[in-house]
Amino acid sequence: MSTCADLSIEFNTFTILGRCTRTGALGVATSTGEMAVGSRVPFVEDGVGAVATQALTDPRLGRMGLELLKAGRTAAEALEALASSDPHIESRQLGIVDATGMAAARTGMGNSDWKGHIAENGFVSMGNRLMGANVVDAMADRFRSTEDAPLWERLMLSIEAGRDTGGQHGGQRSAALFVCDNLNYPLVDLRADENDEPVDELRRLYDLYVPRIPYYRRRAADPTIGPFSAWQESQGLD
Repeated sequence: MSTCADLSIEFNTFTILGRCTRTGALGVATSTGEMAVGSRVPFVEDGVGAVATQALTDPRLGRMGLELLKAGRTAAEALEALASSDPHIESRQLGIVDATGMAAARTGMGNSDWKGHIAENGFVSMGNRLMGANVVDAMADRFRSTEDAPLWERLMLSIEAGRDTGGQHGGQRSAALFVCDNLNYPLVDLRADENDEPVDELRRLYDLYVPRIPYYRRRAADPTIGPFSAWQESQGLD
């Protein structure tokens, strides 16, 4: 695989990938120091898995990772295949959670410190050019401790925990949350771009959107449901 990326440029990103053991939902939350992180890092497909590509990102690796999972590779096997296909793999950071919850991650030696990852059953927490290992630790701890919450809430809380423990050198400029929940389309796809506090902005959008999730689920099957305001009133919601 070839790329025209400038390998002298510094990038920095922290990301949490996860799967819900109750529903099989899959998703990614991420934040970075550049804009449009949602277009490059998260790749998720129902019943297949979640892949995150970062550092000197080649988004093609995300699509390739999903195709490998779809072909029956485990998370670890897909990661090994991606690594062997990419001559610049030491400048990448990759995380994969497959449809069974198996997880794998790789942090290239060319990533800037602090760099590293945690890959456990059901999730990957990872980052590069961070303020310290506590960023990845905090995201992992928050994900583990919120098992009863919906996946989108666990991911949102985890990315906030990473931000609150220092995030990355130079701060963040964009953040994104992407979740698939067995609908053959993304249930949650929120992005905050070119913002001084993108994780705060993502939270603002999240708080507006989450009450609409049951409405959008139903509307896909029942277009007679009417506008959100009418549905909200019928449910006795504020």
